[in-house]
Amino acid sequence: MKEYNQPADLISVAEARKLLGVSTVKMAQLLKDGLVHFYSDPLDKRVKLVSRHEVLSLIMRDKAA
Repeated sequence: MKEYNQPADLISVAEARKLLGVSTVKMAQLLKDGLVHFYSDPLDKRVKLVSRHEVLSLIMRDKAA
């Protein structure tokens, strides 16, 4: 069941961290600072999910800078 306004391309925070090539601490900071928005997994509220598109956009933005 999808939450309201929840993107369809959600991946785990661990997958996002691997795509970004950052440490667990850096990923936590990105989430805390709101640079990457997270959503709760409807099956397990302890699990955070992020939009793959948002992660890829962040990679492209960093490469352009």
